Amino acid sequence: MASGPSVREASLEVFRAHGMTTVFGNPGSTELPMLAELPDDFRYVLGLQEAAVVGMADGWAQASGRPALVNLHTAPGVGNAVGALVNAAANGAPLVVTAGQQVRPMINLEALLTNPDATTLPRPAVKLSLEPARPQDVPAVLARAIHVATSPPWGPVFVSIPMDDWDAELDPSTEPAGLVAGRRVHQRAAPDPSGLDVLVEALDGARAPALVVGGDVDATGGFHDAVALAERLDAAVFAPPVEGRVGFPTDHRLFQGALPMAIAPVAEALEPFDVVLVVGAAVFRYYPYVPGPFLPAGTRLLHVTADHDQAARAPMGDAVVADPTLTLRALLERVGDGPADRAAPPQPAELDAPRSAGEGRLTADEVFTALAQEWPEDGVLVSEAPSHRATQQARLPISRPGSSYFTASGGLGFGLAAAVGVGLAEPARPVLAAIGDGSLQYAVQALATAASLQVPVTVLVLDNQEYAILKWFAAREQTPKVPGLDLPELDHLALAQAYGVPAESVGTVEELRAAVRRGFAGPGPRLVHVRVPSSGSA
Repeated sequence: MASGPSVREASLEVFRAHGMTTVFGNPGSTELPMLAELPDDFRYVLGLQEAAVVGMADGWAQASGRPALVNLHTAPGVGNAVGALVNAAANGAPLVVTAGQQVRPMINLEALLTNPDATTLPRPAVKLSLEPARPQDVPAVLARAIHVATSPPWGPVFVSIPMDDWDAELDPSTEPAGLVAGRRVHQRAAPDPSGLDVLVEALDGARAPALVVGGDVDATGGFHDAVALAERLDAAVFAPPVEGRVGFPTDHRLFQGALPMAIAPVAEALEPFDVVLVVGAAVFRYYPYVPGPFLPAGTRLLHVTADHDQAARAPMGDAVVADPTLTLRALLERVGDGPADRAAPPQPAELDAPRSAGEGRLTADEVFTALAQEWPEDGVLVSEAPSHRATQQARLPISRPGSSYFTASGGLGFGLAAAVGVGLAEPARPVLAAIGDGSLQYAVQALATAASLQVPVTVLVLDNQEYAILKWFAAREQTPKVPGLDLPELDHLALAQAYGVPAESVGTVEELRAAVRRGFAGPGPRLVHVRVPSSGSA
């Protein structure tokens, strides 16, 4: 057999070919053969806990628009990361997650650090879970993982790799590594012509049209196309009930805010409209359960998504499975001005002046109004303060693409780590993470990475010493005296400083604005702590 490259050499070429030379990881003994003498063109981003590792990769992949490479430590590391993988799947983050496995001769013995059922452990948090049948299959399996992760809907793919596979040699006559590395799979699909006809006919005839613009519009580059279509139709525009990215400028005259999260309230919000086009989002992410009609009588819903399962499980509406941005552009080529009696969209309500808390605390209204006053034109917001989400959406406009990230899973632990990943992907842009004090603790180790790599991210901690969103749910569900909803008083300044991040606490709007300016000026990370009222005193 002719001597060829090693499995490791061929695998590194696969990663290079797809621009995956940044490795997010937390190493263990089963990963050492992959990482030994990592070439100079690769960068290793160390996270001190696997949830932080995956969260950073999630933010990096979304901000860069490229697949991210994650390296975890066999079963325990994957177990630590599963919650973050749930977030990444909901966010549509294209991750290739590798994990070491015991050497093949000892897998059957279940020696220490064997993952006895490696492909099952991360399911169903990943799109596909693989372990190569032979060492020589590793490069091809990794290439397959990349193509699957970047096919609609984007998401994480897992590959378990026995640690003795990396040194195996490939036979160039039967295992040509160059062919695997050089392959490209073009994933974006234009809309079916008959489906496009349905959309055009409905929009052209609509007397009161509305658009619901989801995060996949932003992810596929259609932010400005959505604006153009909305203006062509003079349509009201909503954000979906829960969405990870902003697909339409929230300060636009046609923007109405986010739809409510429950079934009956969504139908009520859509009552004024005869045609509703949902683009780049699920129909819909509901919670809590408030039964009622899915749509008001006389309203027709149409759906454009690249996710065939989203289309299949929607409770109402005709769907077109296609790339959201390509579909918006096709509609712009064909949609007309509509009927002469088309209704003008509702005017968004004016915001009241921010409420004040006093006593050294700032209300969320004051916090996000102050942030809006200091917001740089190219700023990026990563948010994970669930009880303040509505206030943030109302008070802090997002007017540019790729400028807002939130986890669509409903879980915590995304925000801080993702903000560090976004800062690594776009170091020239000011990044601010607005994080609740409870949310911060889920992946707080990301602060160490931010300090070590001097990532330009400002971490704003809104401290109310409680899980306020859970108290809201408890009141709504009539479940009194639930334990564990109050948090201990934590010294956030000492915590940040222990990880090497400069920190300060603020108590007035002027202090907050000055601290945010210092954070945006850099260099490196900065934590700003602000006390906000608890739910009982708000």
